Amino acid sequence: MKGRPPGKSGGPARGGKPGGTTKPGGRSGAPGRARGGAKAASARKKDGDKPFKPATRPAAKPRTKAPVAKAAAPAPAVVAKPNPAKGVSLDVRQYRVQADDDGIRLDRWFQRHLPDVGFNIVSRWSRTGQLRVDGARAAPGDRIAEGQMIRVPPAEPKAAPADKPKRVRVIDLTEDEIAYVQDMVIHRDRQAIVINKPPGLATQGGTKTDEHVDRLLDGLIFDGESRPKLVHRLDKDTSGALLLARSSRAAAHFAKAFSSRTARKVYWAIVIGVPSIDDGMIELPIAKQPGTGGEKMHVDQEEGLPARTRYRVIERAGNRAAWVELQPYTGRTHQLRVHMAAIGHPLVGDGKYGGKESFLSGSISRKMHLHARRIRVDHPDGGRIDMKAELPEHFLASLVSLGFDLSLGDMPLDDEIDRTPTREDEKKFARAHAKLVRKERRGERRGRGGN
Repeated sequence: MKGRPPGKSGGPARGGKPGGTTKPGGRSGAPGRARGGAKAASARKKDGDKPFKPATRPAAKPRTKAPVAKAAAPAPAVVAKPNPAKGVSLDVRQYRVQADDDGIRLDRWFQRHLPDVGFNIVSRWSRTGQLRVDGARAAPGDRIAEGQMIRVPPAEPKAAPADKPKRVRVIDLTEDEIAYVQDMVIHRDRQAIVINKPPGLATQGGTKTDEHVDRLLDGLIFDGESRPKLVHRLDKDTSGALLLARSSRAAAHFAKAFSSRTARKVYWAIVIGVPSIDDGMIELPIAKQPGTGGEKMHVDQEEGLPARTRYRVIERAGNRAAWVELQPYTGRTHQLRVHMAAIGHPLVGDGKYGGKESFLSGSISRKMHLHARRIRVDHPDGGRIDMKAELPEHFLASLVSLGFDLSLGDMPLDDEIDRTPTREDEKKFARAHAKLVRKERRGERRGRGGN
């Protein structure tokens, strides 16, 4: 008969060892685990084959220390919010990569679409894992493809700039110096100042030059926020109108006007001798004269830069001297002085370019006679600045001594001359036309008579 033999047989019991012996009293020598299993089986039979339920332990009383129970709870660690101070944000933005951005670097994408986000911010987002492409961490140098989704943290609020105290400009000028430079002013508005620079005062400082206009500009702030700015210059021994800009916008405007030659400057000069042509144009290239350290210029047909000067004779004093008007069409160093000396008529008192011949005897001053009489330039706010500077004492005295008529000095510029024909011009034109018609008719009658 097949099957497992009864438990009382000589075979080994469940869980026992082979060849186990039975002890006196009918108990076998199987281990305690087998005996426990048999008891459990007999108990299940008595309970009607109900499923076995292990006995439950009575609930333990809660401990009295509440703080220990709170610290052990894991909930706060799960719901803790990110710390904004560490650059982490809960609200994010999502952007889909378009076809135009396919294959470009991620930092280049930010330059195109979020220019306010700098490279440093993008790098920080990448390091902290906030910057992602299709859910994966991304670096600024990664290439992106069309259709990918870029996760961008919200823009970080910019810190309010700290209130810096306004810098107080210290004016290192005496009251006499401030009064001295303010007395030079002949025009002032919100954008510009025009001064009448005296002879002997340099425009800017240099070697052994401590007194100059640039140092005195702090005395011309007036109601402005900053000192005026130089936009052109005059030689130290040249007097006259000098334009200053009161703002950066005005300085840029005036600089463009001078470079494009829309600004017009008119100089007065007294020259040795009388030019043979009353109204002429001098076109001679100018370069630095070798061996002078750049302090002296000369005409150089090969290496010189183009330079053009127009001159007009205002009045002559016999053959001794002439009062002339000069208009520079270029802005080369010492241009007017070099050009007039080159045509044989150096400026009175200009020993550098005229030598001993540039000085007149008698009561004529030995100072240089060159004065920036007029400046005309478009104003940044519309309209024009058109100012004339009065002559210095030595120049005025020389004009009077040589017998010049001061009322002849201010000649109109070409664009100021009215070209509209007057009634007298029309009569002259009609007479000339009638004379031409009569001459043609005489020629016709002579032709018929000859035939």
